[in-house]
Amino acid sequence: MKLSFSFIIPVYNRPNEIKELLDSLQQQSYKDSFEIVIIEDGSTESSEEIIRLFQNELAISYYQKDNTGPGDSRNYGMRKARGSYFIILDSDCILPPEYLEITNQALQEHYVHCFGGPDNAHESFSLVQKAINYAMTSVLSTGGIRGGKNSINKFQPRSFNMGISKEAFEATQGFGNIHPGEDPDLTFRLWGKGYETRLIVDAFVYHKRRIDWSKFYTQVNKFGMVRPILNKWHPNTAKVTYWFPSLFCIGFIAAVVLAVLGISTPLMLYAVYFLLVFIDAIFKTKSIAIALWAVLAVQIQFVGYGLGFLKSTVLLNFTNKKVQEVFPNLFF
Repeated sequence: MKLSFSFIIPVYNRPNEIKELLDSLQQQSYKDSFEIVIIEDGSTESSEEIIRLFQNELAISYYQKDNTGPGDSRNYGMRKARGSYFIILDSDCILPPEYLEITNQALQEHYVHCFGGPDNAHESFSLVQKAINYAMTSVLSTGGIRGGKNSINKFQPRSFNMGISKEAFEATQGFGNIHPGEDPDLTFRLWGKGYETRLIVDAFVYHKRRIDWSKFYTQVNKFGMVRPILNKWHPNTAKVTYWFPSLFCIGFIAAVVLAVLGISTPLMLYAVYFLLVFIDAIFKTKSIAIALWAVLAVQIQFVGYGLGFLKSTVLLNFTNKKVQEVFPNLFF
């Protein structure tokens, strides 16, 4: 099957990031032509000058629009695109040279209307970025749902590295107006229409995440708040594992109280867990410094997500208001 690819990239006040991404697209080993669609989502820092540097080397379409959020901007780009298969990227990603070649080969061997790829930390990333990348991808902290090999079937692609056919986009009308959470929402609707999704393990990107500790907490807290909303919209997709970060936080508080009362075993179990995280992070990153930061990153991830999940669960079950009225900051 001959596929024509269109990269769909929304950008918001990130001209330097889009330059790094376009540099990596320029170095792709894929032999056929591909299209790049960049959507400036109401930015006050335009990427236009940066894009001009690449227009003689790459097939770029550049659109400017009012700020309506990443989901709507991706939909806008897909409606403008000419390809038969869309690859959606965040502007803070960098692609290895073999990315599109690997993706095309995988789709030729096993075609699906939607795929996702994992993310790795580039050697140029800061220690904090690498630690956060570990927390967001490790089996010990996420169960591998964001790109582990055990997630190949029924994988929920993430919109920083996601492919979708033109047919599937038209059948679902793309992303909704929730953010974050627009990507699993789209996946669930794709499944409902009979489309298959899968993980292409080797189609990874380097995802910068452009976040410090405060922004990381805000991000994972929103992830936690969104999940009960998705469970409400798609009840057949709800899993008990989504409760684990909240139970982890409650259990830690209980363990501290028990330790004060002289029962230290539960708190020691938490210490063993974080020791395992530290050892695994050393093995994965080859750095003691990153491993130390990774322990903190995992703690922030669990607390942020767990508290957000609990807050959202309580509010959704004790109000008659619409979801958009309860959580206006999660919708565009």
